[in-house]
Amino acid sequence: MNINATLIAQAIMFGLFVWFCMRFVWPPITAALAARQKQIADGLASGERGRHELELAAKRSSEVLHEAKQRAAEIVAQAEKRGIAVIEEAKEQAKVEGNRIITGARAEIEQEVSRAKEQLRENVAKLAVAGAEQILRREVDAKAHADILASLKGGL
Repeated sequence: MNINATLIAQAIMFGLFVWFCMRFVWPPITAALAARQKQIADGLASGERGRHELELAAKRSSEVLHEAKQRAAEIVAQAEKRGIAVIEEAKEQAKVEGNRIITGARAEIEQEVSRAKEQLRENVAKLAVAGAEQILRREVDAKAHADILASLKGGL
């Protein structure tokens, strides 16, 4: 056997093998590699998008939390203002009610004082008439008058 013929036969067989691999083996391998490469790239892009969305969600949650804290602070401030206003309103109403009660009590006291004075006048008048009647019944005597006036004073 000739080495040249063997070498040419091996070169032809190698060429056929390369053509066969290029035609039937290489395309599925490159397709699988391309699909896997695409899948990896999509996974990396999806992971990057997920990380970016996570950052955005963290920022949004931070903003929402900040807004909620501000809103809560505003609500507390409004509640404090309303509480102060209610207390002031209650104080004003209590003052008005107290003044009304005091005014009513003073009017009632004045009426009682007037009644007491009127009753006292009536009693003094009755006593004066009774004293004058007793004086007129007795004889006119200074000592008797002094005794009667002393007893009238005791009656007052």
